[in-house]
Amino acid sequence: MKLSDNTSKNLDIILATDCGSTTTKARLFKKIGDEYRFVCTGEAPTTVEAPFEDVTMGVRNAVREVEELMGVKILSEQGIQIRHSPKGQGVDLYVTTSSAGGGLQMMVFGLTKSITGESCERAALGGGAIVMDIVSLEDGEPVYKKIERTRHLRPDMVLLSGGTDGGNISDTVQAAEILKVSDPQARFGESFSLPVIFAGNKTAREPVRDTLGDMFALKIVDNLRPAVELENTDPARDAIQELFMEHVMSHAPGYNKLMTWTDVPIMPTPRGEGTMFQTVARMERINVIGVGLGGATTNVYSTYEGKFVRTVSANLGMSYSICNVLREATLENILRWIPYPMDPATLDDILANKMIRPTTIPQTLEELIIEHAVAREALRLGLNHHKFLARGLRGAIPAKLLEDTFGDTSLLASYIDMLKVDLIGGTGGLLSHAPRRVQSSLMLIDGFQPEGVTRLIQDSVFMFPHLGVLSTVYPEIAYEVFDKDAVIRLGTCIAPKGRPENEGDEMLSIELHMPDGNIRTENLIFGDMILIPLPVGEVIDVKINPNKKCDMGAGPGHELTTRVEGGEVGLIIDARGRPLVTPTDKETMKRTLLKWLTNLNAYPPEDLKKYAEMSD
Repeated sequence: MKLSDNTSKNLDIILATDCGSTTTKARLFKKIGDEYRFVCTGEAPTTVEAPFEDVTMGVRNAVREVEELMGVKILSEQGIQIRHSPKGQGVDLYVTTSSAGGGLQMMVFGLTKSITGESCERAALGGGAIVMDIVSLEDGEPVYKKIERTRHLRPDMVLLSGGTDGGNISDTVQAAEILKVSDPQARFGESFSLPVIFAGNKTAREPVRDTLGDMFALKIVDNLRPAVELENTDPARDAIQELFMEHVMSHAPGYNKLMTWTDVPIMPTPRGEGTMFQTVARMERINVIGVGLGGATTNVYSTYEGKFVRTVSANLGMSYSICNVLREATLENILRWIPYPMDPATLDDILANKMIRPTTIPQTLEELIIEHAVAREALRLGLNHHKFLARGLRGAIPAKLLEDTFGDTSLLASYIDMLKVDLIGGTGGLLSHAPRRVQSSLMLIDGFQPEGVTRLIQDSVFMFPHLGVLSTVYPEIAYEVFDKDAVIRLGTCIAPKGRPENEGDEMLSIELHMPDGNIRTENLIFGDMILIPLPVGEVIDVKINPNKKCDMGAGPGHELTTRVEGGEVGLIIDARGRPLVTPTDKETMKRTLLKWLTNLNAYPPEDLKKYAEMSD
């Protein structure tokens, strides 16, 4: 929905809420002079589940905190008051996102898992959903197994696709028949008609309608893959948002009331988060990778050369799913980020305790370091999963031709080139609440391994989802609040791609024209990592000469002259090479890690010195 441009002139007070799975967060934005600023926040437990079963109670409690702090009247018996005059009570605009009750959960059906299945997954994830399962005709399972899998799921919605326009109809109809026989029940009760979106072969629409129309709330949109070489996810994403409001939210406890309080459709929290990263990429005309590191999931977003992709690693998180990170990353990969001796069995126990007591926070520095180690691996695995979907369309070129020409093509390369990523942003409690900003910077750098020159930012107080839904109606206002209040500018990472021939070779030399007029020169050996303080708001010229085997974006061995921004951390110059390969010997790794952490002042020096003595 787009409100009229004239309305924006009368917007003085904007309220945004996010109904999370555990906490409902209210943020108040106000026009101060000629600019919009974040002025107040309120939080309260979410009340979507028993005994309350009314999400608006949590919203009222969070907004009541805002009222008390600001001395304004926002609530009435009917809900959020919308002002009709500048001096009236209430707010001028109210928007909200939600992930309460587990967020939006979908399953997808495709004819082939590697072609239409992937397109379905991209569309569902881009619409803000968690994908519960992917069913395809060619996945090797017998039909009765597909039916059994589907019958036992309780999704909010199903996305069905398959076939190019004008192509084979029978396979598409067979997939619809499997869905019909399975008869999956909606998560919110048997009286609720399960929404099904058909985004497949347009010539199969009528047979699919005949098969599914009587049992499901069927919506037909344009084909996800109208041709093998084309992908069109926008109509399916829009339908997901529409059905999320019309069918899912209207049946969730209290959401029918909440929907009447706002003129802007309620948006799934992950979609709001991703929309804000999209807005930043569009406003600044840059390539952006963002991450939401949560307790149960890791959401990765990329806007790269205009293409937006979101992925959810539903089994990678920092509390409920922390043992899944341990299983996928392995103990060895987590232990390499811990700078003191740690028994693997003890680490296993610590992470298991975190899983069964997910709301606990670290009580000691050692426990904090362990969580940061796990976060690095969750970010690394989340980005790997993201790159798996952020790639060229499978099937666009005959697989046999590709195989004959290039060999195995089971994994097409991602189109994301980290050398061309301008900005990496992070949100989530663990990143936002890191005691030192350099710690969150290091987690992003070690997890995502940026290449070239990359700015680093993080969410200040979990505001990206609120601003994302606001950006759908007023992108300029959302970006202004983002720029002035929602973002913490960490600084810039300078990291050459590649590695020199020998361990002791120089990785790069860099010339920095500092704000005081002096020229600072640094020469880094392969494996070095240093921090150069540069405050927020400072922009300096740098000249970088990489090793002949390394690339800063201008080509191997070629000089790069550019401008870099400072931040609360400053400039981190990372000469560890890309891809990052850490020492396999445990003692060597600990000494190396301690050197990096000491150079960047990541943890208290006295503790790092103690850890060094323990290693010796």
